[in-house]
Amino acid sequence: MDFLHHYFFWGLGAGLVLGLIGMIVIAMRLNETKGEVKRLKRHLADKLELESEATNRLRQDLLELKQQNENLRIKVANLNQLPDRHVQRELEIYARAERWMVSSSPGFPAIWEEAKRHAHEGIEQEENGRSLPRRVFNALMNKPSYKATGSDNNVREADTSS
Repeated sequence: MDFLHHYFFWGLGAGLVLGLIGMIVIAMRLNETKGEVKRLKRHLADKLELESEATNRLRQDLLELKQQNENLRIKVANLNQLPDRHVQRELEIYARAERWMVSSSPGFPAIWEEAKRHAHEGIEQEENGRSLPRRVFNALMNKPSYKATGSDNNVREADTSS
């Protein structure tokens, strides 16, 4: 029992006890870390599975939308082949050009509105049967529909001459 009185053995014993306590703490932390890694792996696997399902769903939606787009493109192309659709397209082009001219030209709107009003009245007269359609009459006489001089008097003269 002589070794109980030496400081070296007391230090060695204290170091061993502290080392065992440290090893137990490290083993517990290692066990916690392994559990955390397993939980994160499960979480990652679940997340990847959900993302895979979402990606597949998006891919399928994209294919469906591409198919719908192609069908609509074909349908529009077929509708554009109709003669009535061609006239509607030209009318839309003229309407857009008119809006642009009205907004950008300072003197154009008043003359343009007067010409439109005059043409509208002429069409109404033709539709109500008050006059022969000018297109037919002018085509028979080989005359232009009206004189395009820009003056209201000249437009009225063209109307009275037909």
